[in-house]
Amino acid sequence: MNFKNLVTFLKELENNNNKEWMDANRKWYTEVRNDFIAWLDVLNTELAALDDEYYDTPGKKGINRINNNLMFHPNKPIYKNHFGAGLDKRPNTGDFYIEIGIERSIFAGGLWRPDSKRLRSVRDAIDYDGEKLKGILAKKSFTNMFGALYEDAKLTNAPKGYHSDHPHIGLLRNKTFAVATEFSTKEVLKPDFNKKVIKAYLEILPFRRYLNKAVTV
Repeated sequence: MNFKNLVTFLKELENNNNKEWMDANRKWYTEVRNDFIAWLDVLNTELAALDDEYYDTPGKKGINRINNNLMFHPNKPIYKNHFGAGLDKRPNTGDFYIEIGIERSIFAGGLWRPDSKRLRSVRDAIDYDGEKLKGILAKKSFTNMFGALYEDAKLTNAPKGYHSDHPHIGLLRNKTFAVATEFSTKEVLKPDFNKKVIKAYLEILPFRRYLNKAVTV
């Protein structure tokens, strides 16, 4: 994967974020996108070999659109300033997210503001064995890489059906169950980047499996 070409493309796009420029550089965009998809295909194979429960996600299925959704975010630029993709992308569950940007890149996973049904399922799981989730979140290698749960909107009071003195009330009040780590895009250009991707995937896997089991069982 020629990440230097990808980053150069994104820098030019950021300075010329309009349809006219994209149309004039469609060939370059297609080249970068196809290269990114081919890289995702390699990762897809490597991760499947490490995880028996891995959900096959070819690059074309995992890659996200580069267009921003202007219907819901009309003030955003037409195009994103990164390439993003989800792997191990089983329907209705939380995938392993990779984002390659200009100044920063991201590894992430979990459930971002799940709908009420899935949120209720996660809370039921926490009510049943929240100590397991706490153990995953407290593991030293996990906190070193991802820190704590992503800070997002939380309930002020206990969710319906739970008491304020519940032993896991801190977790139950969350509306988002996700973690992320940012790193310099310079790291993407290093020869060992694929090893970093695999390390991040394996580190976040128990957390993702806990949440995905909650919303599918």
